[in-house]
Amino acid sequence: MTNAVLLLECPDRKGLVAAIMNFLVAEYDANILHAGQHQDAELGRFFMRVEFECAESLLRERIFHERFNRIASEYQMRWQLAEPSKRLRVCLFVSQHLHCLADLLQRHEAGELDCDIPLIIGNHRDGERLATFYGVPFHYTPIQSGNKHLIEAQQMQLLREHNIDLVVLARYMQILSTSFVESWKTQIINVHHSFLPAFIGPKPYHAAFKRGVKLIGATSHYVTADLDEGPIIDQDVTRVTQGDTIPDLVRKGRDLERVVLSRAVIWHLEHRILHYENKTVIFD
Repeated sequence: MTNAVLLLECPDRKGLVAAIMNFLVAEYDANILHAGQHQDAELGRFFMRVEFECAESLLRERIFHERFNRIASEYQMRWQLAEPSKRLRVCLFVSQHLHCLADLLQRHEAGELDCDIPLIIGNHRDGERLATFYGVPFHYTPIQSGNKHLIEAQQMQLLREHNIDLVVLARYMQILSTSFVESWKTQIINVHHSFLPAFIGPKPYHAAFKRGVKLIGATSHYVTADLDEGPIIDQDVTRVTQGDTIPDLVRKGRDLERVVLSRAVIWHLEHRILHYENKTVIFD
């Protein structure tokens, strides 16, 4: 027996849950482990995640795909099947701020991130020592004026060579080109402070301090061609007071960045996210 996760989206209508469950149990002799669903009443869309176990041979021989396509066609489903036993391969991108990189590597070492990390890519060498400590190969790809397209080509070649399933921008301070993003559509996760678009520029915490904000936050999201406007995966906030200095804001903000980025990566690895329009559905 093996476990699998079915994720699907389709127009909402009566009989959907019954049809899906009858298929899994009656035709597949599957044991349902967990099921979650969501309806978007405004758009008339239905979303579902089903975790189940069944005979391994049925998945390996793609019998499931052939049989389930009949139901998917009838109900106009967009669907995907994932096997949790098949570990995703993740590449971490980093620049000079190392807090998110350190957090992800430590979580991976502790077994919280069920994936393989075959390489780390950095446009600065700051993350190389951390990569070496955790035994992950580090690839230095410096970006200078006029060579960005060549460096991105080199980076994409590395991703292909290592069969990467997910790219995580662990405070990678470069804007990815449209061609890069399109090549890894819905496979790139980024994190940034939640001040956007209120406090743009290189020193958002300084600007927020000057404005006297009472809340600061962080956001993790999928990367799209529209800068920092991809589907949001997770957000969190914390209070600040008049007694907090700029270094206090930076420290608190970085703590939030670690948390929301790691949660987003874990949910992606566990196949808990469905994205539609410019939104996400996160299943428990």
